[in-house]
Amino acid sequence: MPLENLREIYRRAEAEGWAIGQFNVENLEFVQAVAAACRAKHSPAIFAVSASSLRYMGMDYLTALVRTAAEEVEAPVVLHLDHGPDVETARRCVEAGFTSVMIDASARPFEENVRLTREVVDLARPHGVSVEGELGRIGGTEDDLEAEGGAPWTDPEEAEEFVRRTGVDALAVAVGTSHGAYKFHGEPHIELERIAEIHARVPAAIVLHGASGVDPATVKRIAKHGGDFSGARGVTDEIYREAVRRGVRKVNIATDLRLAFIASLRESFDADPGLLDPRKLLGAARGEMRNLVEHKMEVLGSAGRY
Repeated sequence: MPLENLREIYRRAEAEGWAIGQFNVENLEFVQAVAAACRAKHSPAIFAVSASSLRYMGMDYLTALVRTAAEEVEAPVVLHLDHGPDVETARRCVEAGFTSVMIDASARPFEENVRLTREVVDLARPHGVSVEGELGRIGGTEDDLEAEGGAPWTDPEEAEEFVRRTGVDALAVAVGTSHGAYKFHGEPHIELERIAEIHARVPAAIVLHGASGVDPATVKRIAKHGGDFSGARGVTDEIYREAVRRGVRKVNIATDLRLAFIASLRESFDADPGLLDPRKLLGAARGEMRNLVEHKMEVLGSAGRY
């Protein structure tokens, strides 16, 4: 199918009570893994890139890869800018054919966040491109993005005003998750009631960032083969399901894909130190990521929707 924006997907997800997964892609194998999962699970998906991944892959290479993947998938596929740092980056992505963009001005004062986000909405809307904004600060570290802690959480009343004044299609909220592999110091916990209150107040789709599961078994596999992610922990499947029940309609996954990729590569190198063919290394990693994405689609409820 041709690339699509997120508006109709969000409407359907809201009506049917499920969430679409956003999967951040870093190279060819990431794109192929997500596309294969879409075909296997008859699920839509968002192929997302950060500004740093865009610099790494190159705009033309990236758009060609994802467009090719979309043609092989019968479910809707979206190309999305994740955490766009400024209006100009969003503009470049819109002009290059992205079907969804995020502007993250959440570190700015509220009025400036509103102004910048509205500017992106105004430039994207004539092109049929959906827009995501962010309110509150989602902590952690990922790519070029760093945020101290997870405070302040998104205020539901402010969220209502922000969506009304900006016209965004989706709103990323700060409810206790964080970017990267180290999301929680204790037991995983997010503000489910806050999600429900925001959902009741705003027409925009609620987005959960920093939502990788950080599978303990994968962390152990990496450690067995020389890596170290001691203390890493993430969002459990039950938290996913409950967040979707409370109104989350988009869930962002990046770290889990990276962990699956790294675990597979480390195992392959240890199993065959003389392995010379990169296709065998990367093909195995691609398969691991596909399995991961298929699992996320099942948990989020998007599997079998198309």
